[in-house]
Amino acid sequence: MGESTSITEQRAKGLAENSLDQKINVYIWDMDETLILLKSLLNETYAEAFNGSKNVQEGVKIGKMWEKLILDLCDNHFYYEEIENYNKPFLSSLSQYDDGQDLSSYDFKQDGFGPPYDDVNKRKLAYRHRVIADKYKLGLNSIFDQEMIKNWDDMYTMTDKYTDGWLSSARTFLEECSAGKEEASVAPADGIDDSVATKSQNINILVTSGSLIPSLAKCLLFRLDNMIAHGNVYSSWDVGKLHCFQWIKERFNSPNVRFCVIGDGWEECEAAEFMRWPFIKIDPRPGCSHRFPGLTLRTVGFYLSVVYGNPDLEEDKE
Repeated sequence: MGESTSITEQRAKGLAENSLDQKINVYIWDMDETLILLKSLLNETYAEAFNGSKNVQEGVKIGKMWEKLILDLCDNHFYYEEIENYNKPFLSSLSQYDDGQDLSSYDFKQDGFGPPYDDVNKRKLAYRHRVIADKYKLGLNSIFDQEMIKNWDDMYTMTDKYTDGWLSSARTFLEECSAGKEEASVAPADGIDDSVATKSQNINILVTSGSLIPSLAKCLLFRLDNMIAHGNVYSSWDVGKLHCFQWIKERFNSPNVRFCVIGDGWEECEAAEFMRWPFIKIDPRPGCSHRFPGLTLRTVGFYLSVVYGNPDLEEDKE
């Protein structure tokens, strides 16, 4: 990719190269209308699918509340007003320009960041990306005060109730995907579990069509940050999902690695088909099995086995 390799990438490559007897499952997730519901709340399509049993305006109201909270987090803590027009596909895109300067006393308000988009300003943007990464790792408890934390908790609970547990069940499923086959524990924050007790390693990657900074904010606000590391968040806004998938393939390139794409849109479906990866289409309408709650590891395993075969059966034959 031409950029400095992150610690997460190094560990992933190490697993791919050295754990020759261990399978690695890379789950590539879409965000909106997959792990979270937001657009369908705002445009009323989620509630309308329930044929009158959901209060449409309540859904719109909830969506607008989340929209405001996301923008406030981006503008007040993630420099979004300054860097909105400089979207990058991932946070380490400009790491080659970061000279490692101590930023503890750096004055971001007075550093003159802006056009022209030259090497000097790329370094200033890289500084901002580094701070965003650090804040992401620390979580919202290091950003919000107690009152804001309570408001956020209440919003999450209210949204989860309105969507019949979509948020909490999607998060639980993400935890299950993070865990190894023989491990019930949740993988660490960088998304990679180093335990040798598991028969497989499972890594969650997010590839979203939204711009990068709001997508990172959504991960934090919808409580996905413990299962999806900041280095595993990709924005396809400018480059397209296929390009992101190709980067991910290069990053985790090994015969041991199996990829599975989970989303609701045509773009990730076509990109997965091009890559010859299994694709699971999420459908938020009531009664559908590929939704939350509803989707299971058994279903995901079926899709993987169709493309890659069943490694457990192959081991039994041996």
